[in-house]
Amino acid sequence: MDLSGIRIIDAHIHQWDPFATPRDFSALAKLFRLLPVPVDAAKRLAPRRDREFVGDPVAYLRPYLPFDYRADAGNAPIEVIAHIEVEWSQPGPLGKAGETAWVAGLPLEAAPRLGAILAGGDPADPGFADLLDAHAAASPLLRGIRTMVAHHPDPGVRSFTDAPGKLTTKEFLDGFAHLAERGLSFEAWVYSHAIPDVTALAERYPEVPIVLNHLGTPAGIFGAVGKHTGSNPGLRRQLLVRWRDDLAALAARPNVVAKVSGLMMPILGHPIPPRGTPTPVPQLLDRIGPLVEHAVDVFGADRLIWGSNFPVDKPVTSIANSIEAIATAVTGHGGGPAELEQIFRTTAQRVYRIAD
Repeated sequence: MDLSGIRIIDAHIHQWDPFATPRDFSALAKLFRLLPVPVDAAKRLAPRRDREFVGDPVAYLRPYLPFDYRADAGNAPIEVIAHIEVEWSQPGPLGKAGETAWVAGLPLEAAPRLGAILAGGDPADPGFADLLDAHAAASPLLRGIRTMVAHHPDPGVRSFTDAPGKLTTKEFLDGFAHLAERGLSFEAWVYSHAIPDVTALAERYPEVPIVLNHLGTPAGIFGAVGKHTGSNPGLRRQLLVRWRDDLAALAARPNVVAKVSGLMMPILGHPIPPRGTPTPVPQLLDRIGPLVEHAVDVFGADRLIWGSNFPVDKPVTSIANSIEAIATAVTGHGGGPAELEQIFRTTAQRVYRIAD
């Protein structure tokens, strides 16, 4: 698939250094560095839900910085990246602004350059407005906020918040108004059963751009995870049908766009290939093709954004294979150069106000 004419924006990457910056997984990374056993042996000590979520823990146990991303991107024509917050754990009401300052200081001036920062914060916190101002002071590239609200009803699937329904609480909804006041967007990362909560949020705040991350992360749609999720073809079919209906309802909200990203996350039930051997594109297409096609049908290419979700997707795919699989699914569904340009560049450029 030739995308050489498109200056791609990778609208969803993570950068981290668990040794030099405070992350929720910093202690684990430091512990694994000290253990006198190979990672593949030591990872058996981790809870199963964590192993299933990460697929391969290597990326979480070492820094992932601009040099690493550029090596993974290879010859892909990626011009701009957007950084998404990831488990920054600096204490204090303004602590998460430390991540924005840290990212702004990374060597990301040359291609691919940093075009947007989607920072961490919780609208339910009393100091949310002050945190937004601290983020903005740390970098003029602040474009929005992501809150870790992904919660799964299967206790065997890793959740990132203690209780379901975070997006529907009064405290969250009241605090969300501060995003509207500052013209900022919201990155909604939920598991697929909570897509209706995103729809309700979009109805409540039609003036706030909302970006659904990873097409709603239908955990287990490609294979068994957790205690029972996706454990047989019938359950996976039910999951797909519900996901299709809920995504279509969300797409009816004009202030929502969706990321065709994270479709190679291990938690979707992908088999994990041997380290360093990404899943071949035809196999990826067999799995993700129906998801991409439905997203194109209900959102349209002008409301879809591609992101590699690296290094989280790295255990399953390469950046090149991710690009090729998404592009092939789009063109196989009737899309042409104009649609590819929208998905791989112009929608992200518009939503995140990225300059040429």
